[in-house]
Amino acid sequence: MQHPPEKTTGNYLIVVVGPTAVGKTDLCVKLATYFNSEVISADSRQFYREMTIGTAKPTIAEQQGIPHHFVDSHAITEEYNAGAFEQDALQLLATLFESRDVVIVTGGSGLYVRALCEGMDEMPETDPAIRIALTHTFETEGLEALLNQLQQLDPDYYNQVDKANPQRVMRALEVCLSSGQPYSAFRKSERAVRPFNIIKIGLTRDRQELYNRIDKRMDLMLQQGLLEEAKALYPYRTHNALQTVGYKEIFDYLEGKYDWDEAVRLLKRNSRRYAKRQLTWFTKHPEEYTWFHPQQWPEIVEFISRELRK
Repeated sequence: MQHPPEKTTGNYLIVVVGPTAVGKTDLCVKLATYFNSEVISADSRQFYREMTIGTAKPTIAEQQGIPHHFVDSHAITEEYNAGAFEQDALQLLATLFESRDVVIVTGGSGLYVRALCEGMDEMPETDPAIRIALTHTFETEGLEALLNQLQQLDPDYYNQVDKANPQRVMRALEVCLSSGQPYSAFRKSERAVRPFNIIKIGLTRDRQELYNRIDKRMDLMLQQGLLEEAKALYPYRTHNALQTVGYKEIFDYLEGKYDWDEAVRLLKRNSRRYAKRQLTWFTKHPEEYTWFHPQQWPEIVEFISRELRK
């Protein structure tokens, strides 16, 4: 594989996003090899060492010798969020850019990608007791009760929030209840200025092709031992990172809410829905990303090389 002939001017962060199972890992390894670079994971679940099968972490073989940062970097008992990731990733980039012109960041977690590229809004300190109370409400009364509360306290954010994501809803309520002000009042639109250039590409596939890949991935995860992994993580099931597709369905099965066949059906259905939400997030601002099929390697390299020459 040939390397690009031109030396870049300045430092470039290549951002590769896309839904689950679209093929981000394979493409990023190829890009990192081509540009003699390294990969930063912006996947909010791959940080945790104990969450391996259900997060589809790139295996050592799949990494092909390319360093992957923020994979297995934290224990499940540690709290880690987008704001902390922003600071840690910026520090890492400052080091990597001392010896490399290009670094690749990838993931399906839109909030973490945005934090790195644009910065996080300054949020007030919140009372931990409020999070405990909200978690209890969620477990006993369901997401609808939290959404009703958010609609009363912050109707603006209620109209924007992903209403299928309890963590986003609870986070907003935490800020509302701790500060006495709407969560939306703390969300600014200014973007942070970064000391590097950013090139953003998105990966997508035909809807049915993507859904077939998701179903096959879930079958493979189950063969690899997802049930056993979820059983080991059950004591931590209220942890933010585990309020997610791939684990919650099995936790509910373990609690007797439905049988195994229904758990498998929900795993696949909810994973497909999650992919759809990811695409919705990344296509909210269509001008930000240039989209490719993962197999359009020549076009992807040509596009990036052209951007590097600007």
